[in-house]
Amino acid sequence: MTSTSTPAAGHAAQSNYYRPSRTMRTLRFGLTTSQRLWPALGVRAAYRLFGTPLPPKWLYRGQGPGVEWRREGWAFEDASVGIYHLAAQDSGAESAPVVLLVHGWGGHAGQMLPLAQAVADAGLRPVLLELPAHGRSAGTMSNSPQFARAIAYVAARLAADGHALRAAVAHSLGANGLALAASRGLPADRLVLLAPPASPREYTRYFAHTFGLNEATRLAMQRLFESREGVLMPQLEPAAVGPRIAQRTLIVHDRDDRVNRFADAEAYRDAIRHAQLMETQGWGHRRILKEAEVLARVARFVAAPAD
Repeated sequence: MTSTSTPAAGHAAQSNYYRPSRTMRTLRFGLTTSQRLWPALGVRAAYRLFGTPLPPKWLYRGQGPGVEWRREGWAFEDASVGIYHLAAQDSGAESAPVVLLVHGWGGHAGQMLPLAQAVADAGLRPVLLELPAHGRSAGTMSNSPQFARAIAYVAARLAADGHALRAAVAHSLGANGLALAASRGLPADRLVLLAPPASPREYTRYFAHTFGLNEATRLAMQRLFESREGVLMPQLEPAAVGPRIAQRTLIVHDRDDRVNRFADAEAYRDAIRHAQLMETQGWGHRRILKEAEVLARVARFVAAPAD
């Protein structure tokens, strides 16, 4: 199901991350009401919801890595991160180069298990990162800049413990955070961006449309995000981060992805020097994380000798 990518405009379908449900309707009613009656409260409520991973993390705690994985919990900022090591590699594989595997928004470390196994089969040491406010990690809110800081922090601690970081692989918003971390000097030899979103700023427009927010509330929410994170949303986009990424980069994206547009992958490909784009079709946003063709391509890419 793969083919050689050619420049093309990505599909224009809006993201369907937030699926219609009774909960979504209730949240929409609450936000639109507060926006009308108390605008400042509406902005704060919108900001909180925008930064809250959905579905809630407790739904996925039973789907995390199993007993084959050893978990470490590391305090990070006002939350924590979870680090998972393959128990079978605790003895005899300490010197193997590490591949850091990072899930996406509303996801969990267990989603990266097929890729982790492919990496281990290639003779490398997979390490799973469970981000703040996800899975078993502490925290209730997060965002792409915090993802980037968490990735950089974990990479630095692994390096301090003597582990060479061969590659970092991340999915969806995790890939956006990884690109930002790489643009700031992440010490990884290679990057893999799986179904990355290009523009958190555009995502605020989808969020506002979904929850019935007017432009004044949306813009105030964006400004609140930017002031608290110390970064403007355009600085998170491919045109800003891509030229500062020096690593060899593989991007994998499906043309039928209904969460992040295929054009987002093309934007990263065009912004990152010598980036490769693996195009798939028919697998959507999450299925690429377990398809054999994708697993094999990613494993070959991260295991190949340095140029």
